[in-house]
Amino acid sequence: MHSGVVLPSKTSINPYHIGLAVWEDIEKRWNEPTQEERERQGREPGQGRAKMFEVREMESDVSFLRNYLTKQLIEDLDLYLYQKVGNEWRVVETDWEKVRDHICASRVNGGIPVLYVEDGDYNRNGELYLRHAYEGIELDLKHLDKTMPYLYQLWGRPCHLQTVLEGRDVVFTHDGKRTQRKFL
Repeated sequence: MHSGVVLPSKTSINPYHIGLAVWEDIEKRWNEPTQEERERQGREPGQGRAKMFEVREMESDVSFLRNYLTKQLIEDLDLYLYQKVGNEWRVVETDWEKVRDHICASRVNGGIPVLYVEDGDYNRNGELYLRHAYEGIELDLKHLDKTMPYLYQLWGRPCHLQTVLEGRDVVFTHDGKRTQRKFL
């Protein structure tokens, strides 16, 4: 079961795989510090487990990744940013800091978008108007397309969701039959 959970994925980032690699790296670097780490940071060998417990108490998921996901780990784990171009996936970013920052950003709010009810009587017609608290990460359009009909089912009237897509404000509207988008 353990190996199934931490197995790297070919199609997406497995956070458990990355987390385990970071923990192992912390233990190794504090158990066997380089001469430079001993001199500059005063690290004594054999402190890996103690450092792991300190990190566990002090860090959140985002700060854990930001502070301990190193250039070497990103290279060892072959972490890159990909984008679908036509029918092919292409590497669009290899800079380790940008890859790390993207992974950290995906952990904001546990990867769950924050939505606010803007108006429960939109158009004075009992329609629901939601606003996505955009924090630099676009909503997953596949999930949005599947979620909008459920919003309609729960609300019983047309539902609108404002977000940012491709750097532009957009409103998705579901009228009970289909979801449409309109750039503002």
